[in-house]
Amino acid sequence: MSVNKVILIGNVGQDPEVKHLDKDVTVARFPLATSESYTAKNGEKVTATEWHNIVVWRGLAKVVEQYVHKGDKLYLEGRIRTRSWDDKDGNKRYTTEINVDNMEMLTPKGQSTGAQQTSAPSNQQAASVSEPDFSSSDEDDLPF
Repeated sequence: MSVNKVILIGNVGQDPEVKHLDKDVTVARFPLATSESYTAKNGEKVTATEWHNIVVWRGLAKVVEQYVHKGDKLYLEGRIRTRSWDDKDGNKRYTTEINVDNMEMLTPKGQSTGAQQTSAPSNQQAASVSEPDFSSSDEDDLPF
């Protein structure tokens, strides 16, 4: 048995980039920052920030498009996925992403730091959808 499960709580680094693909498939991408603080040997407090590439599909991507903005705090559950592609110069490129299948918005209503402050109805504060089956998806070849 193997498990690929990621849980993150962090802040959105920029407004999501949303694309509408064929057959009413929506994908949203954005960076998420998580931070850890610790005290170094010299007594200095150190904060280390890790950036994660977040990918959200279909119905949950539509929720992201409407309600998620730069600075918002999110709880995300998903899976780590590494993709590769050839860039325009023929070089092999790699990216590691978190494919999200569950999201909860943690920023209190009305306190979004995004330019388009929108209050989500309470029934949409937590949303989840099933992740598509990537084994037969042409979307795998997209370098974004």
